[in-house]
Amino acid sequence: MKRKKGAECCNQGSLFVTDIPVWYEKDGRVSSVWLSTCEEERNQTTNLMERLTDYSNLHKAYEQVRRNGGSSGIDKQSVQEFGIWFKGNYKELQDELMSGTYVPHPVKGVQIPKPKGGFRQLGIPTVKDRIVQQAINQVLQPIYDEKFSASSFGFRPRRGAHDALRRACEIVQSGKSTVVDLDLAKFFDEVNHQRLLWLLSTRIGDKRLLSLIKRILKTGIFQGGLCGQRTKGTSQGSPLSPLLSNIVLDELDQELTRRGLDFVRYADDVQIFVSSQMAGERVQDGVIRFIEGRMLLKVNRDKSGVKPSYKVNYLGHSLLRGGKLGLSKSSEERLKTKLKELTRRNRGVSFEQVLKEIEVVLQGWLQYFKYASMKSKLEKLDGWLRRRLKCYRLKQCKRTISIVRFLTSLGVEKTLSWRTALSGKGWWRLSNSPALNMGMNNVWLAKQGYYSLSDSYKQLFRNPL
Repeated sequence: MKRKKGAECCNQGSLFVTDIPVWYEKDGRVSSVWLSTCEEERNQTTNLMERLTDYSNLHKAYEQVRRNGGSSGIDKQSVQEFGIWFKGNYKELQDELMSGTYVPHPVKGVQIPKPKGGFRQLGIPTVKDRIVQQAINQVLQPIYDEKFSASSFGFRPRRGAHDALRRACEIVQSGKSTVVDLDLAKFFDEVNHQRLLWLLSTRIGDKRLLSLIKRILKTGIFQGGLCGQRTKGTSQGSPLSPLLSNIVLDELDQELTRRGLDFVRYADDVQIFVSSQMAGERVQDGVIRFIEGRMLLKVNRDKSGVKPSYKVNYLGHSLLRGGKLGLSKSSEERLKTKLKELTRRNRGVSFEQVLKEIEVVLQGWLQYFKYASMKSKLEKLDGWLRRRLKCYRLKQCKRTISIVRFLTSLGVEKTLSWRTALSGKGWWRLSNSPALNMGMNNVWLAKQGYYSLSDSYKQLFRNPL
């Protein structure tokens, strides 16, 4: 296998050579050219601990952890408390890291519910450990990121979900509208430590840093009063975990590139685009064998499959025919669930406060989904939300006479106000009654501070992604 053009020379100021050759030959053997390139890289990365422990790097890591916030670990030390300690004791931390005596604390285990059911296991390191991991990340990220695949978008500087969606749309527009949707089962919990450390050792020559990362990986998790040891997986919630996940999955990216496949990967969400169902099934079988046999990860076959692009839920969107973006059904349902919670009629929160909370949620949501073609969906969603708000405000009146006074103050004729208040209908039916449609109309809601999704979308959606 020939070295790619330009692989013999280095970028100015770059630690690694310009191009990383494909890892594997067609017969599955590790490429000798790749191994040779890795040896060059190892020779150039023997002093990374000096970079890691430099005061400017550690201080930058502290500032980043401070900006991120987050709760304390098992030692209950806050970011502010560590900052005071760090000012007078940073040399102690430097000495521990350089001498190899630094021992990470167990992480605090926390489970959070997933949108589709079940729980996601998070591990919260102590502030000190978070700063060390952030310092490692700051040293390794520039080295690795420039060599990651152009089709990888998650957890990378100057790349994000919209970039991944844009690339997916381009591939669909080119005619490859069948998607191999791969679900890596509990990826962060299944990362093989031995294989990850081998991947790191192929390019990193500083054994002190490799030893430190190994200690971080082996750190136990404290949950329910017990501390369990880990033999695999990386802690979601730690500053280093995203980079390590990309290092693991870069092996998959390189293999898909070697096979000439068009794909998009955002973190552990992998979408491969092909021209037909038959080609998709063939690709799926081969890639699953590679993931499970070579990478020692697991694929959830129940959630994976080959399907038309418009049936795919990718980063909350559907990929419509012609390469346009749509809003996935699950994303719409999650938003409605959130809005239902905010507009529960027994919340006991002022109507004005509810409107403010809704505006915050909808503004953030629309900034993310603004490129999706969903005009009619948002108009229906607006109508549904307005009715819920009418229910909420009307119930706050509590008594019949209060309802009458409220409706008449909105300009509703007194007889109609009494007939509405005494109707005996439920709140939802009343929300669409003539009295409420006249009094609590769209103009009135807008004056109260209602944030219209459909109106805001029309202002934001000027050009497709």
